[in-house]
Amino acid sequence: MIAETGHFALVLAFAVALLQTVLPQIGAYRQDARLMAVGVPAAQAQFLLVLLSFAALNAAFVTSDFSVYAVAQHSHSAKPLLYKITGVWGNHEGSMLLWILILSVFGAAVATFGRDLPDSLRARVLSVQALIGVAFLAFLLFTSNPFTRLDPAPIDGGGLNPLLQDPALAFHPPFLYMGYVGFSMAFSFAVAALLEGKVDPGWARWVRPWTLAAWMALTLGIAMGSWWAYYELGWGGWWFWDPVENASLMPWLVGTALLHSAIVVEKRGALKSWTILLAIFAFSLSLIGTFLVRSGVLTSVHAFATDPERGLVILGILAFFIGGALTLYAWRAPQLKGGGLFAPVSRESALVLNNLFLAAATVAVFVGTLYPLGLDALTGEKISVGPPFFNMTFVPIVLPLLLLVPLGPLLAWKRSDIYPVLQRLFAAAGLAILTIIAVAAVRGEGPWLAPIGLGLAAWLVFGAFSDIAYRVKAFKVPARESLRRLRHLPRAVWGSTLAHAGVGIMVAGIVGISAWRVESVAAMATGDVLEVGGYELMLANVGAYEGPNFRAEKAEFIAVKNGREIGRLRPEKRVYPVQNMPTTEAAIYTAWISDLYVVLGDRRGENEWTVRAYVNPLVPWIWIGSVIMVLGGAVSLSDRRYRLGIPFARRKARVAAEGAAS
Repeated sequence: MIAETGHFALVLAFAVALLQTVLPQIGAYRQDARLMAVGVPAAQAQFLLVLLSFAALNAAFVTSDFSVYAVAQHSHSAKPLLYKITGVWGNHEGSMLLWILILSVFGAAVATFGRDLPDSLRARVLSVQALIGVAFLAFLLFTSNPFTRLDPAPIDGGGLNPLLQDPALAFHPPFLYMGYVGFSMAFSFAVAALLEGKVDPGWARWVRPWTLAAWMALTLGIAMGSWWAYYELGWGGWWFWDPVENASLMPWLVGTALLHSAIVVEKRGALKSWTILLAIFAFSLSLIGTFLVRSGVLTSVHAFATDPERGLVILGILAFFIGGALTLYAWRAPQLKGGGLFAPVSRESALVLNNLFLAAATVAVFVGTLYPLGLDALTGEKISVGPPFFNMTFVPIVLPLLLLVPLGPLLAWKRSDIYPVLQRLFAAAGLAILTIIAVAAVRGEGPWLAPIGLGLAAWLVFGAFSDIAYRVKAFKVPARESLRRLRHLPRAVWGSTLAHAGVGIMVAGIVGISAWRVESVAAMATGDVLEVGGYELMLANVGAYEGPNFRAEKAEFIAVKNGREIGRLRPEKRVYPVQNMPTTEAAIYTAWISDLYVVLGDRRGENEWTVRAYVNPLVPWIWIGSVIMVLGGAVSLSDRRYRLGIPFARRKARVAAEGAAS
């Protein structure tokens, strides 16, 4: 009965989404307040119905109701409770239901908290958001029903992919979907603005918080996926340019460009058409990612479906929304009035350059990801595009962008002088040069580009805080005055500084593992010692144990550095009987400036195992930098301007007008 309740709730949500699509749009066209107002309760009702449906599917997984096809295929009675819950979105049907749930959350949030939006704009935004919901609810109901029954029901289920039975994978998909689906709000605002024929600073101020929230979630989701790949797959890498990884990177790059472009619309009223286009492309690339994962064109641990027919349906949805939005853009964008002019040296110009580099980087990733798939579809020829291609295309585009990042916040709007800006960055440049010299002295064996890479990281970090130093007039006014200014800085300034500094810390981590990684592989018996990167690893013992739904061999290594024991590492090799699939569980000792990473391989003979060990310098900084970037976004999002901003001003004016009238 629970499954039928969930299915019925989906049917009702589909009907409500249809009403939400049609009636507010008609109301906005006719300026009928009653029809426009329908969007608010409809969006809230749609969210509650989808939430009920998701709760029903969750109950089916938790109680191991194997009469439900999705549960029978992707769960097992012996799984720990956490992985029964994560199994809800560890499959095609459940992941799509989670996708729709998050879509409805964003729609309900605009309906609830967007009371101060212009009525016609809010109605159109909710209508477009509901149209997306209609498409995916129809896809779920007619091609991927998560509540399909089995008769007779099997005694037990097929279990979840063992690689997905990991705490990081419990939270990685929801954050990733929040990023993907979050960009639907920017898309809805863009389409609504095109229908309205109006883009103004108030519109940009409304778009930025939604875009920032989606960007934060996507950043965290990508970072968690990278961390999972690092310790779970057992190869010690953090990024492999897998097509599904790239599918998440592309909307992140365009979303970053959109965040910066919206600033120009808000502050100067310029780049309106370009910002609308970025909003369309950010969500379009999210849809392309959805297509890649669920169409069957890719075989990957990330992929949830291999059914080409369902892939064609998603392709049709993708073509409708992307094609429709671009057609509307071609029709209405020329009517959007441009903003003020600005000089070649100005903050506007810096943000334009930022956008161009990010767009070019996105194109490089797009071509490298989709060209092999297109060639295979058209000619049957199979080629592989891997790290060498992206290192030759993506990296040269991103490097000049990173060099220019510290300059942007210090430039004035409309017209600026480059020389005072460079003077303000003199200390940051000096510290970056000192970093290069120090690293070259310590790591004289090379590679020679690595010290420059760490110098670039230092430039980003110290350059980010140069903006703070300039704003508080550090060393130019008394310390008490600087502290007073520091306390009154807008949170958005702190957020931007933290985000840019986080990029620098992440760059340092990437340079460290890329330049100085040390690897050692050996066949080891109990008592043997393996030397790797200044560490000594002694294999103390290897024992077997039974997990809740797996069998495992666990080794214990004693790690010694400079003659002193620093810790014990316990890597595992597991076998999941239901799927008859082995997995590796790496053991990691982190000193925060490097990781000692150990993997237990296959047994060789009676008392010997293959062991791989790595020393990965600075690699923890990749995820520390990512978290700092997300923290910067959260600080910016808490800025009073984005909690109140334009709506506060409108509300204050309305209250004053009502008071005068009375």
